[in-house]
Amino acid sequence: MKTFKTLIKTKKIFLVGEISGNHLNDFKTIKKIILKAKKSGFDAIKIQSFTAESMTFDIDKKNFLIKDGLWKNKTLWDLYNKSSMKVSIQKKIFSLCKKLKIICFASPFDTKSVDLLEKLNCPIYKLASPEIGHYQLIKKIALTKKPLIISTGMSSIKEIEKTFKFAKKNGVTKIAILYCVSNYPAKVSDFNMYNIDLLKKKFNCPIGFSDHSIDNDVAKSAILLGATIIEKHISFDNKKGVDAKFSLIMKNFDKFRGEIDKAYMLRGRDFFYRSKEELKNKKYSRSIFASENIKKGQKFTMNNIKVIRPGNGLDPRYYFDLIKKRSTKNIRKFEPIPKNILKKKIVAL
Repeated sequence: MKTFKTLIKTKKIFLVGEISGNHLNDFKTIKKIILKAKKSGFDAIKIQSFTAESMTFDIDKKNFLIKDGLWKNKTLWDLYNKSSMKVSIQKKIFSLCKKLKIICFASPFDTKSVDLLEKLNCPIYKLASPEIGHYQLIKKIALTKKPLIISTGMSSIKEIEKTFKFAKKNGVTKIAILYCVSNYPAKVSDFNMYNIDLLKKKFNCPIGFSDHSIDNDVAKSAILLGATIIEKHISFDNKKGVDAKFSLIMKNFDKFRGEIDKAYMLRGRDFFYRSKEELKNKKYSRSIFASENIKKGQKFTMNNIKVIRPGNGLDPRYYFDLIKKRSTKNIRKFEPIPKNILKKKIVAL
């Protein structure tokens, strides 16, 4: 629970590096990726836990053949068999992340994977987009009493709401929701970033963004619309790995962290705000000055006062309140009209 609170109260974007199918079941490669992610300021590493048997059947019938996209002409079995991660590798990843003091969590795709991840002390679970209706899995996760991050690719707002309520009903008390587009890679035209704002209004929980695009501007726009969590697929390079072609490669980790931090800084506060540095420049705005010598008791007129820069004198909003009133003191030409010149304080509109 303490880990999950950082997703809500962090003073920066919570950045998750999703290794996904880019592991190659080679721990040396994975270790390099994780070490670089830690150095670059990633807050968490995420893996996927499943077996090909838990995902589909080992057959090549028409229904089990991928017809388009990145994995065109592969069977579902071939894809999941290649992208599944060995249990021994999962154990090593959790152990390494513990030593590095970087959060490690996972997306389980079946109930047996939840049992494995519980043995590894997985602190958070993520529900992958295609599993949003997998209530058997959600109920199993709920029994752990761990926080749940729900990814929402392909789902309608009603489907998201049903899963959210089911998870709550079964005991999940901490939930975050990620907007994402389940297209690999996702094109800019696939996104409707206003969905983030709609999710924020609909659900009382942290809202984030899972990015399958190859354009960093997409994640930055998500932050500007209120996302507090960014999940990005990461890889050693863009050649090896099932998801490598739409993943952030190691040499760009630092740049991406910097860009999303900049976007977060630009988003600013959730109230109307001006910085102290900007407010210093108010001295260069206009105020009311004497354009002639004005004696005590003399009326202020359009001929003896003028609204000019700088802003040392009485606020120009009081110009019409000042006209035809009498000065309470002598004021020299080119001097500012004192801010306390009016006997009764008049609030500017």
